[in-house]
Amino acid sequence: MRLVDTSAWVEWLAASPTGRRVGDLVPLRERWLVPTMVQMELAKWLAREAGEEKADQVIAFTLTCVVAPLDTRIALAAADIAARHRLANAAAIIYATALDHGADVITRDAHYQNLPGVVYLPKVPG
Repeated sequence: MRLVDTSAWVEWLAASPTGRRVGDLVPLRERWLVPTMVQMELAKWLAREAGEEKADQVIAFTLTCVVAPLDTRIALAAADIAARHRLANAAAIIYATALDHGADVITRDAHYQNLPGVVYLPKVPG
């Protein structure tokens, strides 16, 4: 399984130089884990940057992947991860979801870069 973090999704959707690198790592939909937290962040970003119609299209696409809802088990694991690694709540939820599903994380966010199972892609100038 592979989880594409919101930062990597944004780069991929924008077809940036970093996004092209993300595109090379995107898994098949049946192996693409999408936490509901990522859906929320994507919907918020897309509605602001690209409009409601594009947001609806991307969220519809995510529904063809493996959607992982936030439940109590993941929430409690995220609380522990947030404290241990000094992550913001959303980042801790996303990382806890990846761990729960045995997924690696593709991200552009530096706060994940030293965590196990993370493929960190720094922003490529472009």
